[in-house]
Amino acid sequence: MPIRRKDEAMNKIKVMIIDDSAVVRQAIRESLEREPDIEIIGAAADPLFALDKMRGNWPDVITLDVEMPRMDGITFLRKIMAEHPTPVVICSSLVEKGAETTMEALAAGAVSIITKPKLGVRQFLQDASNDLLSAVRAAARSNKRALGGMLQTTSMPPPRLTADAMLAAQAAASTAMAKTTEGIVAIGTSTGGTQALEVVLKALPAVCPGIVIVQHMPEKFTGMFASRLDSICQLEVREAQNGDRVIPGRALIAPGGRHMMLRRSGAQYIVEVADGPLVNRHKPSVDVLFRSVAQVAGRNALGIIMTGMGDDGARGLNEMHQAGAKTVAQDEASCVVYGMPKEAVRLGGVDKVLPLGLIAREILAFK
Repeated sequence: MPIRRKDEAMNKIKVMIIDDSAVVRQAIRESLEREPDIEIIGAAADPLFALDKMRGNWPDVITLDVEMPRMDGITFLRKIMAEHPTPVVICSSLVEKGAETTMEALAAGAVSIITKPKLGVRQFLQDASNDLLSAVRAAARSNKRALGGMLQTTSMPPPRLTADAMLAAQAAASTAMAKTTEGIVAIGTSTGGTQALEVVLKALPAVCPGIVIVQHMPEKFTGMFASRLDSICQLEVREAQNGDRVIPGRALIAPGGRHMMLRRSGAQYIVEVADGPLVNRHKPSVDVLFRSVAQVAGRNALGIIMTGMGDDGARGLNEMHQAGAKTVAQDEASCVVYGMPKEAVRLGGVDKVLPLGLIAREILAFK
């Protein structure tokens, strides 16, 4: 019996809490420490205090605020990812001023984000304890090696809907299968996707196939994410608006809180951006995008599913495959979380499994 208890303790998820608010630290501690699979190994008011505590007992997961004294969370996050890659859950206020900073954190390697209000934080964290637990457990399962190489917010599980909630369940029209001059690349990703997308898009030249992207990310964040990518990439990257054309040299990212679907207007491809229910508990949903691409573009498309937790996009990629599209999944070794690609491979809808570093080359080879 004593040996089993020791083994159980060793298998617990060790968490370090870093936040300059004593109220937040206590609320997070109370939410997590009652779980039998989680152990709080320490809490600190700033990253420098945390580093001192962590040297003798390194955590499996860190919950991290952004705005703190002595060292801000972004600087700390970059330091950790460079020296000792560790899954980090950002716990930050969702306000315009802070959202840009949080986007920097995602780009620096944070695997998840829990949004908190400026007022009523303690009550919010108590109400959102399931969100926090899901984020910590998902972070603990992430691929730490992939983190070193490089939102979703979670909630109480809502009813799980399929892409039929947004798409008419009908076969693609025969004209959708005709070969067009312009090919379409559809990419779906989630946890770890902000870094993975940066790797792929930065490797593409200004002239490349038109790209449509769903990255699981909260509302208000996708615009900043697209703007950041646009500033560091040769191709144009922007948050999609209803009616935007998909053209060579342009990547359109589905806005947080809205679904994005591919449509045909004569020989041209455009996107429809629309509200709707959560699909596979996500909005935007990769399945919604992929299934619309299967119906509208057929063999004119290349579908790519990358790092992410869960199975959103796997069925849609399989439908693209059946419609004649070429399909690619990111390999396990380069994924932060090998969930979505794994499920797509299991369903049999993947033509190639590639490491992250070769995906841009596959896009350029697509005709």
